[in-house]
Amino acid sequence: MTVELVRSSARDADVLFAARVSTVGEQSLEAAETDGELAKRDRGLINYLMRDRHGSPFEHNSMTFYVQAPIFVFREFMRHRIASYNEESGRYRELQPVFYVPDANRNLVQVGKPGAYDFLPGSAEQHAVVQEAVRQQSLAAYGAYRAMLEAGVAREVARIVLPLNLYSSMYVTMNARSLMNFLSLRTKHPEATVPSFPQREIELVAEAMEAQWAGLMPATHAAFTANGRIAP
Repeated sequence: MTVELVRSSARDADVLFAARVSTVGEQSLEAAETDGELAKRDRGLINYLMRDRHGSPFEHNSMTFYVQAPIFVFREFMRHRIASYNEESGRYRELQPVFYVPDANRNLVQVGKPGAYDFLPGSAEQHAVVQEAVRQQSLAAYGAYRAMLEAGVAREVARIVLPLNLYSSMYVTMNARSLMNFLSLRTKHPEATVPSFPQREIELVAEAMEAQWAGLMPATHAAFTANGRIAP
């Protein structure tokens, strides 16, 4: 998975000025100039907002990520109707033969009941079956796609044979509150008050996004984790 932060306007100070307008009005703009290490009272305010779920101050910021991942990851991603998405189009460009094939580190065996699954490592034989089947079907599907294009069939028709493990790319833009909602559902974390059981591939994307966000807004990220990773 590829995740790059391509543009951002996101700092812990953005939370502070948005929150303090409720008590000091335009004087809260002074907090917008805060750089570097936050004062203890500033960190305390961010923690209070997170703990008591005052969510709107966490919306006054923006991050745009470039993501490359298999299409099935994007379909899970876009269930989160809290971001703006623009994805490459199979109608307007020829799609490239880049396919996701699970490697030997991908757990294969599902154990448990809905909402409480565990995934365990597969055997060498299971991994061999998965990798061979995925490779064969991906190559066959792309061969059919190319045959249709060469016959003059429109890209929007030819693409329908391509599988969900084909890589796509998109820009996704969201604020910190939306990102926390996404992370609360798409990461499995020991500090989470409410456990989540994400598919590993989208969790890899979420972990990369979280790492970059934590560098932009360290106090907000710390408060998110300290308060059980529940989006305010």
